Amino acid sequence: MVRADFLLTGASQIVTCSEIGQDALGVVTKGTLAAAGGEVVWVGDQSQLASAVELDEDATVVDALGKAVVPGFVDAHTHLVFAGQRREEFAERAAGRSYSAGGILDTVSATRAASTDELLSLARARADAMLRHGTTTAEAKTGYALDLEGELRLLSVLTTLNDSHPLDLEITFLPAHALPEEFEGRPDDFIDEVVGWMPSAKGLARWCDVFCDIGAFDADQSAKVLDAGKRAGLGVRIHANELASSGGAGLAARMGAASADHLLYLSGAEASSLAMAGTVGVVCPVTALGLGRFPDVPLMKANGMTVALASDFNPGTAYSENIQFAIAIATRAMGIGPSEALFAATKGAADSLRRSDIGRLVPGAKADMVVLAAEDFRDLGYHAGVNLAEVVIKGGSIYCL
Repeated sequence: MVRADFLLTGASQIVTCSEIGQDALGVVTKGTLAAAGGEVVWVGDQSQLASAVELDEDATVVDALGKAVVPGFVDAHTHLVFAGQRREEFAERAAGRSYSAGGILDTVSATRAASTDELLSLARARADAMLRHGTTTAEAKTGYALDLEGELRLLSVLTTLNDSHPLDLEITFLPAHALPEEFEGRPDDFIDEVVGWMPSAKGLARWCDVFCDIGAFDADQSAKVLDAGKRAGLGVRIHANELASSGGAGLAARMGAASADHLLYLSGAEASSLAMAGTVGVVCPVTALGLGRFPDVPLMKANGMTVALASDFNPGTAYSENIQFAIAIATRAMGIGPSEALFAATKGAADSLRRSDIGRLVPGAKADMVVLAAEDFRDLGYHAGVNLAEVVIKGGSIYCL
């Protein structure tokens, strides 16, 4: 028998994303979940509760009222901290203008001009919105300063937010997001600068990243950045093959990157190499929708890749904090079923962050979960365009109703 200070009962489904339940998602029908100290200690049938769990007198009890319960969403790719907007660029692109990485510099200008307090306030509001939509952990990148002082300031903002907000952040250092204006025509010189910045991020970020694509940095330049990040003790992620076959996917495989993100252009050989390297393919449906090209998820699966799903929240191509929107697009346009999409937005995304304590509802995992305004988790793709997060629970505490 285990002790618990939190109990969730009355669920039509508890999706555990484990072997606990009856199918690939580990669905427990008419399930009950108990937690203690912010961690799951037991999941099972209501009839087994009395013999399995000793509940504290002052325990928090949540009645799911016949609704489905899923793990808190894990958003594996976001750009959470920036200032300004790019609605004019969006309108022009919607009217037929092609996208390039150059629009990033508009956001860089606005972000450099903003105060630290303003950046923190903006990021906090976005984190609030993510939590309301059921995201309980999010990867969050720098990348909108492109100079050492500014990038470290963005790391500081993200650290402050992580320390003061229920949304957990996995912080990524992305100084090579685009070529700043002051280095125009001198990308190699900028890369040399970035290589020297990497040790400064140690202790502030867990991950490093680089934008390996046309209009940004080539595979050789990207390799220098990621090698420097690894030497500084940072894990490796990479923006790869979003706009063209850039060599980023192959680089991710060679470096054993935790994730290769976007992958709108991907060959079978690259997918196989990524699978062998244990690199998770992080797909970003909202961005893909805007660019008019979707990643080949069936190809990834056929070659044994783990797939994660992310919002890619950013001011240029995916200005949406709602990962449910990404799930809905994925199930409609990317050859991925409702079960696979949910797995990709929870356990798959957690895998891309090398985390086993999130994205699942099993003993030892964080008690992060979402009670949906639906009796079946498949409504996440089916009942699209609304927020289905009725109750958001983080670490056994209720944050959104």
